Amino acid sequence: MANDSHFPLFETKKANGSIVYKLFAVSNFVGIIFIWVYRATHIAGFTDGGKLGWIGMFGAELWFGIYWILTQALRWNLVYRQTFKNRLSERYKNDLPGVDIFVCTADPTIEPPMLVINTVLSVMAYDYPTEKLSVYLSDDAGSDLTFYALLEASHFARHWLPYCKKFKVEPRSPEAYFRSELSYLDADQVKSLASVKKLYEDMEKKIELAKKLERVSKSALLEHRGFSKWDKFSSRGDHDTILQILIDGQDAEFNDIEGCRLPTLVYLAREKRPQHFHNFKAGAMNALIRVSSEISNGPIILNVDCDMYSNNSQSIRDALCFFMDEERGHEIAFVQFPQNFHNITKNDIYGGTLRVISEVEFHGLDGYGGPLYIGTGCFHRRDTLCGRIFTKGSTIKWNGNSIPITGESIQELEERIKGLASCTFEENTQWGNEMGLKYGCPVEDVITGLSIQCRGWKSIYFNPKRKGFLGVSATTLDQTLVQHKRWSEGDLQILLSKYSPVWYGLGRIHFGLIMGYCTYCLWSPNCFATLYYSIIPSLYLLKGISLFPQISSLWFLPFAYVIAAKNIFSIIEFLWAGGTILGWWNEQRIWLYKRTSSYLFAVVDTIFKLVGYSNSSFIISAKVADQDVSQRYEQEKMEFGVTSPMFIILSSVAMLNLFCLVGMLKKMMVIGEFKYVYETMALQILLCGVLVLINLPLYSALFFRRDKGRMPSSVTVKSVKLEIEFDKDYATQSVPEVSSVILVFEMETCGDRGRWTLGSIPNMKHIGPLDLLHWGVQSELIFRVIR
Repeated sequence: MANDSHFPLFETKKANGSIVYKLFAVSNFVGIIFIWVYRATHIAGFTDGGKLGWIGMFGAELWFGIYWILTQALRWNLVYRQTFKNRLSERYKNDLPGVDIFVCTADPTIEPPMLVINTVLSVMAYDYPTEKLSVYLSDDAGSDLTFYALLEASHFARHWLPYCKKFKVEPRSPEAYFRSELSYLDADQVKSLASVKKLYEDMEKKIELAKKLERVSKSALLEHRGFSKWDKFSSRGDHDTILQILIDGQDAEFNDIEGCRLPTLVYLAREKRPQHFHNFKAGAMNALIRVSSEISNGPIILNVDCDMYSNNSQSIRDALCFFMDEERGHEIAFVQFPQNFHNITKNDIYGGTLRVISEVEFHGLDGYGGPLYIGTGCFHRRDTLCGRIFTKGSTIKWNGNSIPITGESIQELEERIKGLASCTFEENTQWGNEMGLKYGCPVEDVITGLSIQCRGWKSIYFNPKRKGFLGVSATTLDQTLVQHKRWSEGDLQILLSKYSPVWYGLGRIHFGLIMGYCTYCLWSPNCFATLYYSIIPSLYLLKGISLFPQISSLWFLPFAYVIAAKNIFSIIEFLWAGGTILGWWNEQRIWLYKRTSSYLFAVVDTIFKLVGYSNSSFIISAKVADQDVSQRYEQEKMEFGVTSPMFIILSSVAMLNLFCLVGMLKKMMVIGEFKYVYETMALQILLCGVLVLINLPLYSALFFRRDKGRMPSSVTVKSVKLEIEFDKDYATQSVPEVSSVILVFEMETCGDRGRWTLGSIPNMKHIGPLDLLHWGVQSELIFRVIR
């Protein structure tokens, strides 16, 4: 075969159809300009009340337009990558770098030990020389149950890794592999599968029993010296560093059943003390960087969340095609794989796939110097994580790790380096600032990636056909909203910090990449314009005040074009990314819910932090759901089921839109001027009608559903009270005036009876049939109006 040393290890292709898209974007921008001109030139004809609403609409539309311009950076220059792993293997053969894999877990209840070790086993089984592979589990809960599970996994790995290599199985997470379709196996593999599956089930029974009993059996405690590190004085937030090298990949003693070496496997629970702040996942990652530098010191570091198992055994080789490319590899700091999930339903009811972000937007960021670092599924150069600045012409020798041979035993090595994971090690150092992951932000991964790019490095987004990693997506609306609150809050904090891409990135990274970062950093401020657009047009509809041009006016055309073009393009983009029409509709619903709840709370919390009334927090998303929740999720039935202030906002806004639409239709029926109302308020009716349609699952949860996933009664009551206070000035006057009325209702849902008093409401003349109509929708509600 001819020498191919001059061929690149990867290639980059630009997306097709970019010219067509740019023409569309320009035409859409022209439409937006006309909308702004219309708002600016037609304000004079309004009374004071109408003028205030008009100015607010102008502000909201100005914001939407500017934000849309920012999002164009994510679509203007899409690029796609392809690797050539055969060239890598032929060119470097065994001269491949060591790879250290960090798996992080923090709570054995939310992140069960079986889930964690399936991820660990999947990355131990990579198609890569095992002597160059080291896997580290960071357990921030310091749980002996997690350690016990990892110990059992180290035994099972002696059988699992040879099975994976012999039959080249995919995926290499045992749980994921066993649930996949296995009908194609030959007789030899069927026999081997039965044996390895029996071992897995035995391991699972032991771990689940320990989890159920909340303790490890006495026989297991005597099995390994590592359990001596836990004593009656240890607690989750107060314990010494626990460091255990369960498998030493350089020692022939640790071989699999075929006589081949296993990857190094290390358990670390860094020291925790109540008086020391531990900096959440960023602190755990920095401790892993230091500890691993003394054990394996792999030049490449992969970090994955404990629920993101490896779905592609070739992912390491894919990443190395970028790092080791002779022409461009020297400038690449990290390779980011997309965050994909294995439990997504057909129509993705909670928008958990982040489909457009992973299939479109990150490819656009890649065209300007690289994507964000999103905290999982990311391969890093060790030296860039430790603060190295990019310099032109620099080269790196990849073969071998720089670990001095000291002749220490495993126990001596553990004892010597466990101080690297102590609470006080980072004092008066640059860790968390110039070295390692940065501290002080809920999205430490994003701010760390930004700082690396600002030091001159590039990053790569690689989205292979066979996904590199698969995780667990949220199965309830509450989990989805809480997760997006953390993300959007962290991104906003970055925007307001010294590391803001606006001033920190200016002149250091491409302006298109700055715009891309700002798109995500400005997620949460979208809440104000969205809430305004969701409330004010509907209220003005009920009052008969038009906030949009008439159908007969030429000014109607830019509104019609922008609305139609935006939504048609959005559908096409979503379908092209692999979604469905119903999935797109669900995406619009979640888009609305995030902007009117998660993002609002994110802004409020950020303001409180800025004035010193709140501290940073890190919320772990639940990785398991009970059987009823899972069943409703698979049926694509939206899950509420918990009391949340976010649900109160969503319910109140949804009911307001329903009131206003029903009230407007009633007025049209009374006055009989359908044509006039339609011509003057068509866009307002359309907007209000779409909001009502998009909230149908919410109305069902409020009024009709009887399962445990319905909206909690307390949320319904609070929403009704809030709605009365908010909407009473707009309701019709059809009830005789009384001085005081007490509304009492009884709710009967699934045998759960309750009785609430909404309170005395003076000026009952403001409570009209719209309120009673709303209350009467629910068949379980019985009302008694008492004078």
